[in-house]
Amino acid sequence: MSVAIDTLNIYSRLKSTGLPDESAREIAEVFRETVEENLASKKDLKTTESNLTTYIESVRAELKKDIELLRAELKKDIESVRKEIAESKAGIIRWVAGMLLAQAGFIIALMKLL
Repeated sequence: MSVAIDTLNIYSRLKSTGLPDESAREIAEVFRETVEENLASKKDLKTTESNLTTYIESVRAELKKDIELLRAELKKDIESVRKEIAESKAGIIRWVAGMLLAQAGFIIALMKLL
């Protein structure tokens, strides 16, 4: 990171307050190190923004892919359930038809006996 820190100006201002030369120099240097290590420059922010934009785009693409896979699985599951319902429906119709035939046969048998 390259943030311009005027350590000479800081040093001069500290010296003008009566601070000893060595102390003023050390404080100016500590200030410079702290700023350079902890503050972000405009370039740093632009790089971070660019990296973040790239990351967001990749996450968005991954999510779209995952959503499409889930949609396909869901469609498959829905079709499977529809098929099971249709098969159950057909089974019930066969059962009811069989029961009606059995009941009709039973009624005919009763009528012959009476």
